[in-house]
Amino acid sequence: MSILLSLTPFILFALLTRVASIEMSLFAAAALSAGLILRDRLRHGGAVKVLEAGTVILFAGLALYTLLARASWTVVGVRLAVDAGLFLIALVSILIRQPFTLQFAREQVPRELWDHPRFRATNYAITGAWTAAFAVQVLADLVILYVPAVPFWVGVAAIVGSLAAAIWFTGWYPARQQRLGQAEAEAAQARTR
Repeated sequence: MSILLSLTPFILFALLTRVASIEMSLFAAAALSAGLILRDRLRHGGAVKVLEAGTVILFAGLALYTLLARASWTVVGVRLAVDAGLFLIALVSILIRQPFTLQFAREQVPRELWDHPRFRATNYAITGAWTAAFAVQVLADLVILYVPAVPFWVGVAAIVGSLAAAIWFTGWYPARQQRLGQAEAEAAQARTR
């Protein structure tokens, strides 16, 4: 499963908050998250991905909190909580030395490359880019929530721009690292001749 597919619960949540209650939006995102895990397990087996597990916990936890505590969220306030949770999932994955992109990359890269330092470093860089994008989302939410003098569109533009940059980086950086690795291998091979 791709990173973008794993982020669909966040997209669903953002869309539903426009037409449904916050509680319903949180429960729907939690259900979609659980469904994606089930789909992935049925197709591939193996361990549950850090991002997917964190997403289920985040949405289910916020949904239960909202229901049981009868929390009264604003849309921007709950989006801040969701975006902060997503940022923490990404950050913790780096801190526990399991960058969340690693599990996705292993589905696309031959097993013999999994322990290569360049492969791991590439995944730390990509996870770092997504973590930075999620941090920008949190900051934009904070600005939207607490600095009303800043136009709403500025926060939205920051969020969209940071996500677009992370998507672009996710495609560009591995290709760049692969080209560098091939060039190094060719240079080493030329030296041995």
